[in-house]
Amino acid sequence: MVNPRLPFRINVGFIIHEEVGAHYEFPFEFQKIQLSEDLELQNFKGLVEIGRTPQGLLIQGKFSGKIRLECVRCLKEFSQPLHWNLTELFAFNEKSVSDSGLIIPDDAQIDLETLIREYALLEVPINPLHAADCKGLCPVCGQDLNMADCGHRPEQNDSPFAALKDLL
Repeated sequence: MVNPRLPFRINVGFIIHEEVGAHYEFPFEFQKIQLSEDLELQNFKGLVEIGRTPQGLLIQGKFSGKIRLECVRCLKEFSQPLHWNLTELFAFNEKSVSDSGLIIPDDAQIDLETLIREYALLEVPINPLHAADCKGLCPVCGQDLNMADCGHRPEQNDSPFAALKDLL
């Protein structure tokens, strides 16, 4: 049963006592999930595989979802699909800890929400476009140039660097 307040918390106590090589899968599926104030995903799906190693528990996950973004050219809101993977080792002790610094808590409850959020944010485009050929907005009147041409043309540039544009 998934705790609605902590949907990505997994009790791994039983895996710790398994043989090296044992692994378990944990599927996740949510129509809508809020990972933080700044990240809400729709149609979220994920599969986490936890494997027992001599050093700790290896967490591998594959995730997908959709995020609402605003096009940087025309300001139209659109749905952007995201797909990401994560691989992290939760160590049994300080001696086995990896660069990430993750250690299995004493209560054997691993909460993956922060990791899932961080990896998802890495997939969000810096300059999102609703379409690669988006024409943007007219700088004079603000008309969405994807909908109609307003007739305005760019002014000639009096910059001393304008001649360099001709070389391109």
